[in-house]
Amino acid sequence: MLDIRLIRENPEIVRQGLERRGDTFALDSILEIDAHYRGLLRQVEEFRSQHNKISKQLGKTKEKPPQLIAEMRQLGQKISLLQQETSQAKANLESLLLELPNIPHPSVPLGKDESANVVVRTWGEPRQFSFTPLSHWELGENLGIIDFHRGVKLSGTRFYILKGLGAHLQRALISFMIDVHIKEHGYSEIYPPFMVKKECMLGSGNLPKFADNLYHDDEDDFWFIPTAEVPLTNLHRDEILDEKNLSLYYVAYSACFRREKMAAGTDTRGIKRGHQFDKVELYKITKPENSEEEMEKLVADAEDIGRKLAIPYRVVQLCTGDLGFAACKTYDIEMWAPGCGEWLEVSSCSSCNDFQARRANIRYRPEPGAKPSFVHTLNGSGLALPRVLIAVLENYQQADGTILIPQALEPYM
Repeated sequence: MLDIRLIRENPEIVRQGLERRGDTFALDSILEIDAHYRGLLRQVEEFRSQHNKISKQLGKTKEKPPQLIAEMRQLGQKISLLQQETSQAKANLESLLLELPNIPHPSVPLGKDESANVVVRTWGEPRQFSFTPLSHWELGENLGIIDFHRGVKLSGTRFYILKGLGAHLQRALISFMIDVHIKEHGYSEIYPPFMVKKECMLGSGNLPKFADNLYHDDEDDFWFIPTAEVPLTNLHRDEILDEKNLSLYYVAYSACFRREKMAAGTDTRGIKRGHQFDKVELYKITKPENSEEEMEKLVADAEDIGRKLAIPYRVVQLCTGDLGFAACKTYDIEMWAPGCGEWLEVSSCSSCNDFQARRANIRYRPEPGAKPSFVHTLNGSGLALPRVLIAVLENYQQADGTILIPQALEPYM
């Protein structure tokens, strides 16, 4: 959520930020409702002041003039009605603010869509094969480690079964990645719930914007998480953190659930895109002055997995038009998949500055006795499956159709 004071005092900065995103949000409506809301607050305070003044007058006299009593009652009724109107105006304002995306960081390249994204760096050289490399769906079926038919039989399209060494490889990747982030990068492991309250989705920025792409249990009002970023954002919701404990580093494995409505008709072959997938998530809560440095470290931590697996990858900075709703700056990490013949996004590392912290009300005291300030939050996959699984299968395939296990995974297999 953007700071209403920023919108109120510097509307052109916000308007320009939205225009850089290609967003046509009607900012004037927020300004109008905000002005109306603040006007109502002033009226309520004025009537309360009058009400208190009359109450004091009545308290000083034994005789209670009927005129003053009647005036006080009328003021009480006016205050009650104004409070209802004020509450509605506040709700309308908050509803609009929840729809407003984050403003791009000045360093983000300008562009309308992914075609304007910028490749920042690459690592590794794509392997030169002495044979035509197969796609992961061909390899998986030939080796009997991916079963598409039974996945569809159980749950429908965009589902599959990992079998035997396929399931083992997925589990090995998850354990390996978590161990690296804990032992080498200093993260604390969290095993979060995969279903959360509505407040958690609001706090992370998934609601109300992406309601149609989320799975929801109506009876108990549980929302299935699209990423562990959601519960990790809300671990410290409505808390004031101790400054000396920042930055906080969390890593979490979770299953992720997405309806993939926005991706209908795309990536239908193989296991690149499904309604359920696994992911290792990295999350940081930091002081504002440290967030840019922590962002670079976050990307480096995610990249380290690619280097340890010895799979070629590239880092891509997203342009303004391709930024996620809550992000002010994002770097994607993409692994090369020779069988598919494409770069697969395995991580999206984003800085959200104080956008999520305002929604989830996560603050810290810069110094003892100081007024609480909002923290900055950062998140990124470290990394996301099944695309890392795809990259391993396709990069490590042999001429006879078998798959070598990357050296880093040998202890886990």
